[in-house]
Amino acid sequence: MTELTTGTSVIIPAYNSALALPELMRRLSSVLLSLGTPYEIIVVNDGSRDDTWEVLQGLASQYPSLRAIDLMRNYGQHNALLCGIRSARFATAVTLDDDLQHPPEEIPKLLAKLSEGADVVYGAPESEQHGLWRNLASEVTKLAFKATMGVQAARDVSAFRAFRTQIRDAFSMFHNPFVSIDVLLSWGTNRFAVVRVRHDPRRLGVSNYTFRKLMVHALNMMTGFSSWPLRLASLIGFSFTLFGLAVLVFVLGRFLAQGTSVPGFPFIASLIAIFSGAQLVTLGIIGEYLARVYTRTMERPGYVVRRP
Repeated sequence: MTELTTGTSVIIPAYNSALALPELMRRLSSVLLSLGTPYEIIVVNDGSRDDTWEVLQGLASQYPSLRAIDLMRNYGQHNALLCGIRSARFATAVTLDDDLQHPPEEIPKLLAKLSEGADVVYGAPESEQHGLWRNLASEVTKLAFKATMGVQAARDVSAFRAFRTQIRDAFSMFHNPFVSIDVLLSWGTNRFAVVRVRHDPRRLGVSNYTFRKLMVHALNMMTGFSSWPLRLASLIGFSFTLFGLAVLVFVLGRFLAQGTSVPGFPFIASLIAIFSGAQLVTLGIIGEYLARVYTRTMERPGYVVRRP
């Protein structure tokens, strides 16, 4: 385990954020300077299609504390965060988005809560500011987090978080293209805390997290980091076995009591449809796990750095 220096590493995954970065750096540097401890700002360019990298190079000349990392292509927010977390030099790490929805001025609240003894502190929004479908997808994702992480704080997960950098030792050997930072953090500790902070409306661009992407992320998280779906598949199989036995008892009981059988085609067709659906759902869950195993055998990297 590498000895870490007292201070704060702020990690920001950046994607098409050339317009937001100058103001973000200005506000962030002011806040970190007021803390009176050493700090660094790590911005990971996650395959942006605009001139984000060029803007970062210009900002690096203005802010000596800025370290910019350029990835080979777009790997996703959590993969970019993992790259930045592994590059952090200070004992405390803070992550936030690049769109100014996470106010840098709220960082001291996270650090104060962290100093009370928690290992991970989430900056949960005082109120959600997304649309109906986005909020619904977020709730599904949070339920998946709770099932995977097994902690109550999973309901308040946020990309605005502070944690002790040494937790990364728990996933130092992790190599997988499917990354969930919050699940990885739960591998190292169960001391989570939540603090309510202000989240500002998005002023520039649009969110890259659509309803579909959030649902896919929830599925990847459940099948990539938990065996809960396999248990669900077993439960489905067991439930329909009991259902089949109940139907058999009903058919035999009717025959013995009334001397007549259950009407044929509609009854059989309904049973076939029900049992076929249950089998396909179970096979689909097992197939997702086989796909994860197949992906691991290919040893695809979670990210590749073009320029540190």
